[in-house]
Parts: sequence; C-alpha cells; structure tokens
Amino acid sequence: MIATPNILVVDDEKVIRDSLHDWFAEDGYDIDVAQNAHEALNYIDQTAYDIVLLDIKMPGMDGLTLQEKIVKQIPQAIIIIMTAYASVETAVQALKAGAYDYLQKPIDPDELQHLIEKALERQHLVHENHQLKKRLETLSQEDMPELVGQSPQMKRVKNLIHTVAPTDTTVLILGESGTGKELVARAIHRHSPRHHMPLVTAHCAGLPEGLIESELFGHEKGAFTGAAYRRKGKFELADKGSIFFDEIADISPKTQIDLLRVLQERNFTRLGGTHPIETDFRVIAATNRNLAHAVSEGHFRQDLYYRLDVFTIEIPPLRERPQDIVLLAQHFLIKYAQKMNKSIQGFSPDTIKALTQYAWPGNVRELENTIERAVVIQKGTEIHVDNLKEAQSKASTTTTNLSLAAQEKQHIASVLQLMQGNISQAAKTLNIDRVTLYNKIKKYDLKRPH
Repeated sequence: MIATPNILVVDDEKVIRDSLHDWFAEDGYDIDVAQNAHEALNYIDQTAYDIVLLDIKMPGMDGLTLQEKIVKQIPQAIIIIMTAYASVETAVQALKAGAYDYLQKPIDPDELQHLIEKALERQHLVHENHQLKKRLETLSQEDMPELVGQSPQMKRVKNLIHTVAPTDTTVLILGESGTGKELVARAIHRHSPRHHMPLVTAHCAGLPEGLIESELFGHEKGAFTGAAYRRKGKFELADKGSIFFDEIADISPKTQIDLLRVLQERNFTRLGGTHPIETDFRVIAATNRNLAHAVSEGHFRQDLYYRLDVFTIEIPPLRERPQDIVLLAQHFLIKYAQKMNKSIQGFSPDTIKALTQYAWPGNVRELENTIERAVVIQKGTEIHVDNLKEAQSKASTTTTNLSLAAQEKQHIASVLQLMQGNISQAAKTLNIDRVTLYNKIKKYDLKRPH
C-alpha cells in the first residue's frame, strides 16, 4: 500500500478546496489544491499524483477535458470526479475516459474517505499484479520456467536439479501428492546429456501386476491372451534416455524383484520372449510415501530402496512455502485466462489473503485446479474471494472418486495446519482422541506444522 499518497484537488470553489485540503492534511496525506485546469496542469508537470479529485464544471477548460490530459500524462493516477450536476451521461462519459468513480456534491467526507481507500487498494492490487507478471516473465526466461517459485525451499530444489542433472545418478524424488514431482523429473532429464532422447514415464499406482510387467518389459506376440502383436516396454523405449517411475512405492513385491534385477544387470526379457535385451537408461523415481518406513515395515525391498535412494530431492508442500502461492496463482491465472480468452488481470486483496491463508492439502495441483475453475466462473477483470470459494466448493463435489483414506488424509492435514500442529486442539476439532490422531498421523506419514 502507498505510504503517503499524493492528492491533487481541482475545483473552482474555494470552500471545497479548503475543506478537502484540511480533511486530507489531517489524515496525513500529501495534498495540493488547484482552482482551475491551467493551475492543475502546472502541478502535474512537477508531481506524479496518486489521486486526483476533479470537478466537472469549471471556467475555461472543463473537468472532462482536463481528465484526458491527466490520463495521458500520469496514467497510473486514480481520478475521482466531483460534480454538482450528476447524471448518468456525465458519469458514464467520465468513467469511459478513465475515471475510477464519481461523487455528487455536497461531498460526504466518510463516503469520500471510503472511496479513496478502495481506490488505493485497487491501485496497490494493480501494482502488485504488474510486479508478479514481471517476476513471471523473469521466471519464463530461466532454464526451469515450469518450476514456479522463488522461496528458499524451491531455490534449493532447483540447485539440486542443477547439481544432479548432468550426471547419470539415480534420483529419488519425494513429496506429497500434487507438489510437482513429475515436473522435477522432467527438469532433471531436460538438463541431462540424455535430453535429446525420450523421458519415458511409468505410472506405477493402480496397475495390476500382470499389466505393469507388460508395461515395463513389453511382450511378444502370443505371450498371453490378447497379445496380438509384439510390443516394446518402457525400458526398451527409454534406451539412451531416462525412465521415470511415478509412485514407485506402489509396485508389487514380485515387480520389485524384477525391477531390482533390471537395475543391476541393465537387461531384460520381454514377456513370452527368450532373448535378453540390453538397454541404457537413467532412473528417476518418485513417491509420496516414506520409503524408509515402508522398508522397515516389510512393504518395500531394502536392496531396491538402496538402489533408488542414491540422490534424493524432497519437494516441500505448498503450505511450507507460502511465498510461492500468489506467484503460482498468477501463473495459472495467466495460463487459463489466455486459454479461455478472458481479460482477467489479477486477484482482489481479499483473494490474495485467502490464497495465502489456506493450507492447500492438494498442493500445487489443487491450487491450479482452483484457479482454473475460478477463471471459468469469473466474468469481470479480477478474481474475487467469492469466486475462489465457489471454485473450491465445486472442487469438493468432484472429489468423490478419491478413496476414503485419501480424503481423510487431506482433511487431517488441513486441520493440523489450521491448528498449527497442536494435537489437542486438532483432535478436539476432528472429534477423536489424541491416541487415534497420533495413529492416523503415523499411518498417513503426516508432518506436524510448527
């Protein structure tokens, strides 16, 4: 917010000039007054005013003509029209020419003060959105434009990517769902010597054992019912490139053994095949689970874990890097406004406050989806907090395909964040006892915010 805004009052009535001067001077504003357009233009030549209070009817050059000159000379100025001859026609003409709003004389000091506060808030918003766009333009010129974020945590992630990308080292990416693990994997591959060859993604979650074997190793014609032709698997397609295992913790014990063997020997056999196939690939894996914990509980092979956990990059959840929330939101706003051909410029101050105060249990993916829905809903030039709430309300009706466990995990994480990690308050809010909450925190591998 502007600390001490400069205000220029232009009115041919001395009593109005004096009254407004005294009101604003008493409130700490820098205030100048002019009795006609000529005097006002002399002031404007010397000072870039933040607010101009402008009378419509004046001897010589009238207020609307002066307004045109002010808009050209200090386009960032907020112009508020004052008139004793208020009409719809006059108001529309002034607003079309660039005025922020208009007031009818006699001026109500409280109404004027409220209007100026709103105008300054709007000016601050426009400035902030302009700065965000400049920062986004700077980010787009960086070598990792898709990883939006200037927080220390994200800078560390980018530094780790730069460190490991030029090597052939296996990378394990850790992070909650929606934090952008695949984006990090793509950045590693793009900055590696293998970038001219493909990054092949294997989505491990939800695939049955038989299908994931065919996905990874391929199959020969007739290898099983429905295998009408030979098919190359992910490992074969990733030759000379990289292979990314998304949600590696979800593969079955048998597939873990098969994967370990391929990582050790760097060859494999297609399902139904007899000849080993040599392949050269780099491994990047990701999971939203605690693999070390899974090893201790016997759900994940320790030898495979050691093969994968060579170089680890942990992506922080969005709630731990609030500095990036508005930057990401602006990034998504520009993306979807352009996609939908909408002229939405930014967010209202209340919306920015709501964005930064929400815990975002779904992380960047949830934020992106919320902004996309808000852009769909919004018909004006900026996103308001009501649009945000409506978008999040619509989101809640689309999560029925999530498992009950996933919804419970998200809800507990949000309550813990809201209660700042206080177990007693969180348990009371959730209507469960402390022991049950501790067990669920352990079950879902949740981190308590501090």
